[in-house]
Amino acid sequence: MIPWWCPVSHREPGSRVFHPQIWVLFVGRLLSQLGSGFTLFYAPIVFVNQVGLSATQVGIGLGATALSGIAGRIAGGWGSDRFGRKPVLVLAAGISALGCAGLAGSGDFTSFALGNLILGLGVGLYWPANEAAVADLTTPAQRQGAYALTRSADAVGLGLGVALGGILVGEWFRWLFIIDGITFAIFGAVVAVGLREPARKTVSHLSNMGQILVHDKTLQFYVVINVIFTFFLAQTNSALPLYLKNFVGEQGLSNLRITAFFTLFVLLTAVMQIPVIRLTRPLGLIGTLQLSAIFWGLGFMGIAGTGLFNLPAWVGLSVLALATVAYLPTASTWVAQLAPPELRGTYLAINSLCWSLGYLLGPPVGGWFLDLPRPWADGLWWVLVVLATALGVGLQRLGATVK
Repeated sequence: MIPWWCPVSHREPGSRVFHPQIWVLFVGRLLSQLGSGFTLFYAPIVFVNQVGLSATQVGIGLGATALSGIAGRIAGGWGSDRFGRKPVLVLAAGISALGCAGLAGSGDFTSFALGNLILGLGVGLYWPANEAAVADLTTPAQRQGAYALTRSADAVGLGLGVALGGILVGEWFRWLFIIDGITFAIFGAVVAVGLREPARKTVSHLSNMGQILVHDKTLQFYVVINVIFTFFLAQTNSALPLYLKNFVGEQGLSNLRITAFFTLFVLLTAVMQIPVIRLTRPLGLIGTLQLSAIFWGLGFMGIAGTGLFNLPAWVGLSVLALATVAYLPTASTWVAQLAPPELRGTYLAINSLCWSLGYLLGPPVGGWFLDLPRPWADGLWWVLVVLATALGVGLQRLGATVK
């Protein structure tokens, strides 16, 4: 009997069982995100409050990750279509581990930015190849469920990393980046040993990414809305922990409480990922993204309420977790469905470039707001509420383009 929480694709005739290699990707992604969880929410706190950088400098440094990630994503999409998914994933793991080593030794803005540039290149190479491998190994009926499964691995890894990372925030904070690098190295080993190159169609002359964007109008609109979604995620990962630390209550929340709240956030995304995708399947891809936009707006309202009226932080974070799980696998499924099989890596590179742009813009904007005095700092969340509302309205334009 198939349990109620399994992806819908498991219940459909002929698509009950995922390809075994999906589970190799599941384990690899869990390991890589375990390391990322050590640093994701804590980097802004430690580099502002312990290293002594300004919030704007940290935002620019984190934005550097997105800047180099643009080059990595372009190369990752092109390379995975030309040379295969596996070699690109192994290369990505090695470069990411090197970037983490640089951050572990960082003591000023220059070294912080350089470490982020290297890490961003590795992460940029990683995402298109990984997402393309998931699409290669699944049928269209399975795809959204498979993306939900691998995204749940991301969430479980992040949850464990956030919980364990909270122990090291303080004098031991450099170990956050050392452990992050070790997990990337283990991920590379898992892929090198356990992943067989997925069967895929190849072409001798790949289309130019710019030509694809010019001719695919739906993809153009997708890029715009996906940049906005990733801009939201960037605020959750960079501005939000710093806001809770420096603006909530009289003295800000303690590291322990912030750890508890973000552990709750990522564990909720792990637990709710598959059930939410199952329940929203009747809405279609566009309807699910509209629901996500609504949740983003409500979640940001909750965070504003935490800063202004002492609303418990877990309220807003729980709604943001629902927004996240509705968005992540749905966006990947949409662009994978749009892509011709022989250009899947390139299409998913375009999808991944949206993340680079969102994270290039998000941390500096959030950091700029948080360098302002109140009430301007609180205004960040209200700007995001307005943006989420506009995003939900904009999705109406697509209508029934993608089911």
